[in-house]
Amino acid sequence: MRLKRKVYYIIGFFYLIIYYVSAQDQRVADSLVHIYKADTINEERKLELLRNLSFNEINNLELSLQYANELIKLSKENGNYPYLSQGYFQKGSAHNLKGDIEEAITAYFKSAEIARQVNNITLEGGAYGAIADVYAISDNHNNAMLYYNKAISALRKARDTIPLASFILNAGDALLTNKKYDSALTYFNESGALFEKADYDVGKAYNLGNIGMVYANTGKNNLAEKNINEAILILEESGDYYPISVYLIAMADIYLEKEKLQTAIDYAKKSLTLAEQYGLKEQIGDANLKLSELYEIMGNQVKSFKHYKDHIAYRDSLLNIETVQQLADQRTNYEVSQKQIEVDLLDQRRKNQRNIAIATAVALFLIGLLAFGLFRRNTFIRKTKQIIEEERDRSDNLLLNILPKETAAELKANGTVKAKKYDAVTVLFTDFKGFTSYSEKLSPEALVETVGFYFSKFDAIMEKYGLEKIKTIGDAYMCAGGLHDNTVDHAHRMVSAAFEIVEFVETTKKDVATSELTFDIRIGINTGPVVAGVVGTKKFAYDIWGDAVNVASRMESMSEPGRINISENTYALIKEDAECEYRGEIPVKNRGMMKMYFVNRIKENSQAPIMKVLKDQNG
Repeated sequence: MRLKRKVYYIIGFFYLIIYYVSAQDQRVADSLVHIYKADTINEERKLELLRNLSFNEINNLELSLQYANELIKLSKENGNYPYLSQGYFQKGSAHNLKGDIEEAITAYFKSAEIARQVNNITLEGGAYGAIADVYAISDNHNNAMLYYNKAISALRKARDTIPLASFILNAGDALLTNKKYDSALTYFNESGALFEKADYDVGKAYNLGNIGMVYANTGKNNLAEKNINEAILILEESGDYYPISVYLIAMADIYLEKEKLQTAIDYAKKSLTLAEQYGLKEQIGDANLKLSELYEIMGNQVKSFKHYKDHIAYRDSLLNIETVQQLADQRTNYEVSQKQIEVDLLDQRRKNQRNIAIATAVALFLIGLLAFGLFRRNTFIRKTKQIIEEERDRSDNLLLNILPKETAAELKANGTVKAKKYDAVTVLFTDFKGFTSYSEKLSPEALVETVGFYFSKFDAIMEKYGLEKIKTIGDAYMCAGGLHDNTVDHAHRMVSAAFEIVEFVETTKKDVATSELTFDIRIGINTGPVVAGVVGTKKFAYDIWGDAVNVASRMESMSEPGRINISENTYALIKEDAECEYRGEIPVKNRGMMKMYFVNRIKENSQAPIMKVLKDQNG
């Protein structure tokens, strides 16, 4: 039985070994703590001590961050820039392991900048590699490979075997995540040879584990099991538990494919126990999800549902609504108990029958207190309900930012989304001419700001014309029309949106304030059948597949700056409402000869409603 496997992504472990002959080891940190507390060494030795403490402190990331910040402060005071670079590097590493990606990448860029200023190639290469790791974790494959290549190139010059092998390994991880198994194995073979040459056991462990992941994803279960088990044995000795937890989940998948369900459950339980013992929240969630899947296959719905609930609890980063409800219940119970005491006092006073006037006054007073208490209770309940509704709305809005409304509703209702086939969908691709060479001159922050400037406007245009943005890939922008509505004018709306994009880009070029941020744009459009669905279990992504998508991409690559290039299929739908220029049959890579047309303008006598709107807007 062949199962579709999850690609386990362990990138980010190995970049931590850049400056050392040994990998992270909690035992080292534990042995150095008493020296740190004694505070009897000179400042230069203290810099090295702080670096080692921050690097080797695995179990307490807040403590690792504290050591890194102290290293930065002391390095600045002593004007020691190599240690200052390493301090920022360790700060980025601690934030990265905590999941604070923005803080991590800021610290890494600072580390690289300082290393470049003091011409330390090893530190600079290590920082580039760490930046690549963050991009890889963020699913930005192109930027990840760009910075991996920078790191590897720098470290080859420095001739530092272990750091070089580490980032070759991480680059292979990125390729593994993108299912480029042959390329990943090539990288792993090189890194493995380097680790073997350096006799570096922990490096061998990671390399063995990752090669095992390649074998697991290509159906070679026996080789996968052999490599992963060898990796686990080595990592257990160094106390590096996060990858062990990941590898144990991989072993569970291997035994599931062998139809040894109980053994698979045992491995998943080991992963969960280890993750809970060391507070590895991400792996607690993953292990619970895997146990939920395994118990569901076994037919034990009760345990399956329990583990799925635990998975959701660790996955969600929004306000825990259940806690808010529990607090409300506690407050309500307290107020009810207080009112019961007041009633008991009233009964006691009535029993005493001191006098009717005093009893009446007390009764009125207690009634007033009761009314005031009920008012406060109702106010609290309303506020609590408002908080719950606001957080539910935030959660829904976040989901709608990722998935179309119809798809999000299906996901919330069923927990899964079925793929759907659409017979006619219009797909648009855009691309900036010369963007690659331009981007090499910009810092990552400026590059993101520039791309965001254009894509934010494109998003607004898509919303205006009722079209669906699918995704962005580098400087490419992809959208589709006709996925979730019953109208048949999606081709017309897409062409109208394309004209508005071209007009925006041209207007931006004439704006003096943004003259240095301008590009020429190419646009390609095609209409045809597609399949749409959601991929991923942790980070949902809505996407479309099919020959129509590939042809639309070819239309964009064969277009010209400032022009809208459409296929024969789209032309057949809009030819009555737009003036098109036939380009002839043009050879297309892997497609042969294809008819193409440039759309020059909307006809004055167009009867398509959306075309008339565009024509009126443009005068």
